[in-house]
Amino acid sequence: MSGKFTSVTALAAPYEPINVDTDQIIPARFLKAPRKEGYGRFLFHDLREDPAFVLNRAPYDKARILVASDNFGCGSSREGAAYAFFDAGFRAIVAPSFGDIFFNNCLKNGIVPARLPADTCRELRRRLTQAPGTEITVDLETQLVDGKHAFAVDPFFREMLLKGVDEIGLTLTLLPEIEAFERAYAAKTPWMSGS
Repeated sequence: MSGKFTSVTALAAPYEPINVDTDQIIPARFLKAPRKEGYGRFLFHDLREDPAFVLNRAPYDKARILVASDNFGCGSSREGAAYAFFDAGFRAIVAPSFGDIFFNNCLKNGIVPARLPADTCRELRRRLTQAPGTEITVDLETQLVDGKHAFAVDPFFREMLLKGVDEIGLTLTLLPEIEAFERAYAAKTPWMSGS
């Protein structure tokens, strides 16, 4: 995981299509590329061949939040789809629903997937379309978009994102408690210590 996530206020882009699958997000042929070189350049690769594609047009080409439609990130389980968003600078995706695996991959890779009602997402996309360059705020501490639209993130993943750690890093934050438990357990069960 890269960096703590508490809140982001950034330019947002509207994305209307429904059922956007992970092959549209990053075509499979790019998954063999070394991650250290970044997957951001592959984000929506085939769709970006169209100059009119939303992320090709100013000011949306500077977006760091995407407001999408239903069933975003469906399809295969490729973690590269989350890598592509993160490496392209996105820190949040707002949509009514997500593919389950994509949703979890976002959480594990520093991106907040915020589920909001379809009507709310539609209104946000309308606002972003009518006023290009509009910024929105996704706040993980309060679990609110723009201070009024509530979303929920599982407490485990929320804590990881807030601390900027992965599962192992989160476990290591509990190291003093783990070591204290091990000492107390060893004292109660001396026959287990092997000495």
